[in-house]
Amino acid sequence: MNIERHGTTGRYSDIVIHRETVYLVEIPQTLSADITTQTSEVLASIELSLKNSGSDKSRLLQVTLYLPDMADYDAMNAVWDAWVPPGTAPVRACIAASLANPGYRIEAVVVAARLAQ
Repeated sequence: MNIERHGTTGRYSDIVIHRETVYLVEIPQTLSADITTQTSEVLASIELSLKNSGSDKSRLLQVTLYLPDMADYDAMNAVWDAWVPPGTAPVRACIAASLANPGYRIEAVVVAARLAQ
């Protein structure tokens, strides 16, 4: 089985695909933004990465969200709930964690199924 890697550096790949499963991690772009903006940025990046990988947000299998401040949980969920297509919610965890960059208010780890090829 081939493993596809996209955006690979010495430390990580932006996207890894094995069989019909897509794996990716997304971080926010605007480090000075609030949780609503950062969540919107992360979800838009996830959506684009999935599209470029032959998938979409209705094919999410598992998402793990990391928040350094759980006070952001409700605001993050408001953006998340509006983004996930009805009836397609993945299994999901939200974990309080210190993130690598102090400007990150959210980080997401995603596993999704590819569309039938």
